[in-house]
Amino acid sequence: MVSIPAVNRHKTHPVTVRNIVIGGDSPVRVQSMTNTDTADVTKTFDQVKQLFIAGSELVRVTVNTDEAARGVVALREKLDAAGLDVPLVGCFHYNGHQLLQDHPDMAKALDKYRINPGNVGFGKKRDSQYEIMIEQAIEHDKPVRIGVNWGSLDQDLSTRLMDENAKRANPMSAGDVMRETLVQSALISAEKAENIGLPKNKIILSAKVSRVQDLIAVYSALAERSNYALHLGLTEAGMGSKGIVATALAEGILLQQGIGDTIRASLTPEPGGDRTIEVRVCREILQSLGLRSFMPEVSACPGCGRTTSTVFQELAQDIQRYLDIKMPTWTKEYPGVESMKVAVMGCIVNGPGESKHADIGISLPGTGESPVAPVFIDGKKAHTLRGDNIAVSFQEIVESYVQKRYG
Repeated sequence: MVSIPAVNRHKTHPVTVRNIVIGGDSPVRVQSMTNTDTADVTKTFDQVKQLFIAGSELVRVTVNTDEAARGVVALREKLDAAGLDVPLVGCFHYNGHQLLQDHPDMAKALDKYRINPGNVGFGKKRDSQYEIMIEQAIEHDKPVRIGVNWGSLDQDLSTRLMDENAKRANPMSAGDVMRETLVQSALISAEKAENIGLPKNKIILSAKVSRVQDLIAVYSALAERSNYALHLGLTEAGMGSKGIVATALAEGILLQQGIGDTIRASLTPEPGGDRTIEVRVCREILQSLGLRSFMPEVSACPGCGRTTSTVFQELAQDIQRYLDIKMPTWTKEYPGVESMKVAVMGCIVNGPGESKHADIGISLPGTGESPVAPVFIDGKKAHTLRGDNIAVSFQEIVESYVQKRYG
């Protein structure tokens, strides 16, 4: 027998952020980040709303100025007034210690702080400023993501490890030292936070790099050496298909190994592009791995010389659009519908077989085939559609199936 290996989640300490739990036995959560000026409350609110509606379970905002800090407070009030119970994460660098002290309302309004140990200060100020930020988290009872990044490594730690490596009989490569620096920086910073008084169930770790193999190596080491909740993200993943593929590979491999409690796709959008793409990518990664279900899946063949008609392509598009429109209502009325499988196939070669594997499927006629479209429901042929209204008829059958099965 051939079976799919079970995904055994790496057991991490659960962390509660506003209304959701991260880590432990909770599902892997989807996170995103705004790219608006947080001081512009209207634009930031609009983008947070879009990201939240698209499925982002946490949204991070930049807090870099006094104006942005005041904007966070107004943003939280505006979200609450709109009934949008989305956890807000404040992203701090360089002056975060000062902003948290100067703006207690902002420190209270945020649901989680993100601190980069490489960017909290320099020289003698670094430890004291890091301590202030952790103390603020303790005072306001907020969890913290300690997020190291290879673009802003702790230079003192990096230099020390490089020097130690140079004295080895068999020195590691520069890449190995860099990865070890990331892991140690995250773990040392977490230990410091605990020593200051932040409990383990208030700590999430991340170690961001922009290459797939580096990310897999670093997070595998973090999972092996600790039980902190882990946030996955391929930083600066890039644009378009490159960024999507790299993110899906890196995060998918780690998730299949049971590593990761929250994920983000750090994609570069086109100018003025849709920020919610990063949310959809994360949801599709989790659904493709079978870790979560968000939307009915539509399987459709790629087309070939047997499918010179574009009818099956148009029908697949129509069905996907139809499901997108229906799901906000269906999720409330028909629990479980998000796991439904739909197949739209273009010819007789694999069409009937794929349709039988789906919950509901249709096999359209290919080149030279009889102008009929058999419909299969739960593995059995249930209907045969003909004529010019196949698309409408199939949608009606899908609607009826949803009502009967999930109602």
